[in-house]
Amino acid sequence: MQTTNQAVTIINAEGLILGRMSSIIAKRLLKGEKITIVNAEKAVFSGKKKSRVSEKKEFLEVGHPKKGPFHHRRPDRIVRRTVRGMLPYKQPKGKQAHKRLKAFIGIPEELKNQKMETLAEAHAKKLTCAYFTLGELAKEIGWNPSE
Repeated sequence: MQTTNQAVTIINAEGLILGRMSSIIAKRLLKGEKITIVNAEKAVFSGKKKSRVSEKKEFLEVGHPKKGPFHHRRPDRIVRRTVRGMLPYKQPKGKQAHKRLKAFIGIPEELKNQKMETLAEAHAKKLTCAYFTLGELAKEIGWNPSE
């Protein structure tokens, strides 16, 4: 099937639109690539911050605290969940693909000197509307960056 000693692709999420980045990454994961996302908190959302935050807070009301569905507030977890939504995660190939994905807040010490790539087709420079970072959204919905 897939080889286990594969090279890991490191993607810098800084300035990338979350949805476009996630769909590209999901396709690459399904092809068997191992991907690590760094600077997850610097990915961007398009739209007005106030309306997006109110949508997210309303969505957080859904479910039961102990039974689920569980809603993540950390940017790296939000990115993983967004990519998972674009994978057939209930099928074995989707589960395996999701296991090949890692996401980090900032750049971990062991990845600092390695070559990183960015996805030009997902860059926020193309946006003409208002946008804000995932870190800003996460702080608004209850993420404490010092933890």
